[in-house]
Amino acid sequence: MGKNRIKKHNKKLGKPPGSVIYTGNKSSKKLFIEAFDYNVERCNEKELTTIEEAFNFKGSDSVTWININGLNHVEEIEKLGNHFNLHPLVLEDIVSISQRPKIDEHEDYLFVVVKMLYHANDESIVAEQVSFVLGKGYVLSFQESEGDVFDAVRERIRQGKGRARSMQADYLLYILMDAIVDHYFTIIETLGEKIEDYEDAIFSGHVGKTINKDIQDLKREILRVRRAIFPLREVINRIEKHESPLILKKTKTFYRDIYDHLIQVSENIDIYREMIWSLMDMYMTTISNKMNEVMKVLTIMASIFIPLTFIAGIYGMNFDYIPELHYKNGYYILWCVMIAMFLGMLYYFKRKKWL
Repeated sequence: MGKNRIKKHNKKLGKPPGSVIYTGNKSSKKLFIEAFDYNVERCNEKELTTIEEAFNFKGSDSVTWININGLNHVEEIEKLGNHFNLHPLVLEDIVSISQRPKIDEHEDYLFVVVKMLYHANDESIVAEQVSFVLGKGYVLSFQESEGDVFDAVRERIRQGKGRARSMQADYLLYILMDAIVDHYFTIIETLGEKIEDYEDAIFSGHVGKTINKDIQDLKREILRVRRAIFPLREVINRIEKHESPLILKKTKTFYRDIYDHLIQVSENIDIYREMIWSLMDMYMTTISNKMNEVMKVLTIMASIFIPLTFIAGIYGMNFDYIPELHYKNGYYILWCVMIAMFLGMLYYFKRKKWL
């Protein structure tokens, strides 16, 4: 895992600033480009075959969403960036997938980086970088590969549901970011269920041999989600306060709603973070209690048999003269004494509630 991180950063070592180098590992053979061009009356949805087809949407009177999947096609992305006058450092950040969520303000566009979280087929959490460019009348989105959380947004645009078709590009950016944040709730709900399952397993004593590793993996997963979500609050806060003709005043209210959702998600993550630490302490305490129970039983058994062993040792010595050895019923008397001592000690331990 560490080797992959080093290799990812090594791709950019020695390169000048603004070098457009894809730092990820997902290689899509085909660059997938889809475009939604719409207004109140109509919606044109099209899958573009070449990047040059996207050039025609710049400057139109309608709102355009151009979604690009396949960051390994850096040459095509550079062409699109040059046509839309994107800064070389922006293009560099688009294909460098280790970016922290952020917002950069440029003269005629805003550049936003967020982390999209969703569940893979094996229920693991996938974190993918999504970059947005908001310009006058358009939104460009860049993803590593196909598969995202925007299906509901596409359907709203197609069917003209809600405000989507009657608002400007700033509202389009809002609903795309809102779809990402809504999926954060699904992620943290799953994390909460995992914590509860581990908690029940530890309390009931039905824990597997890998429970320690499972809890550590869950802790790392929560920290990974936290790193993806927490910086986004600053991004939304800056959008709210940013004085730009690209963000209309009436749309800022919607961004404030995203901020409220992020606060709620962040609070839940902090709670789960504390719970996972408590879960580890609970597991170690349970192990310690089980060990104490075993030691208590062994100690009681030893306490019972120590005096009996002492008596057996006395009468097992090889002296020529031991008076009790010549008693006719000495053997039976010794057994009665030992049984009485055994029962007496059991009764004493019961009264003390040690058994």
